[in-house]
Amino acid sequence: MKLSQLPLLLLAAATTTLAQDWHFVAFTTPDGQGFISQSGNMIVPAIHEAATNYLWPGLQSTDNSGVYQNVLDGRSGGWWFGSGWCCSNPSLPWGGGFGAAEGDVLFFNNTRNTDRSEWVSVIEKNCGEASATNSFPIADKVMNDAPFAAELYGTWDFGPVIFEDVILIATGDDTRFCTDNPWNYNGATNVSITGVTSTVGVDTVTCNIESITLWGPV
Repeated sequence: MKLSQLPLLLLAAATTTLAQDWHFVAFTTPDGQGFISQSGNMIVPAIHEAATNYLWPGLQSTDNSGVYQNVLDGRSGGWWFGSGWCCSNPSLPWGGGFGAAEGDVLFFNNTRNTDRSEWVSVIEKNCGEASATNSFPIADKVMNDAPFAAELYGTWDFGPVIFEDVILIATGDDTRFCTDNPWNYNGATNVSITGVTSTVGVDTVTCNIESITLWGPV
């Protein structure tokens, strides 16, 4: 699995400061393949005080121009969940979102539409309690990295970050992005991944993952 420029680019909010502490795993497609869909659920952890911490799944493009994210943002002292493209080339407004509390189940689905004109994000809380749908004109990007991240400017005091029922769909027929171990950046995070299976279709690979848990720093 090739190395990436992820830590230089994944900034969940408009800020010029690099993250103090990076914790993520990233699934990376082989050359010539790219992700066309990412979905799953994130379980909202505790929050004890306002802190500039961002928890998110996302997709990064091969040109390292930015990252497409569904971000759980703790800056206000409560969690806020929203979707967007960060941070330039192109510069786009952030999408809609909603507040979330400990234990909420947040669904996310990022899919390139069939005419390849845009990506569409659908996020939802607790099976319809709140939702938001937004479109982003970034279909020219080839998304080859799928990180699951805790981007910290504060401390990891919120417990494990849990993603469940994750589905990654990529073009091509090479399953290694799914069946090989993902990149654990700098070996910095205690991670457990369960229930990984892959299915090859017509010029697509579907990767199903029961759970990805970021337990905390090593």
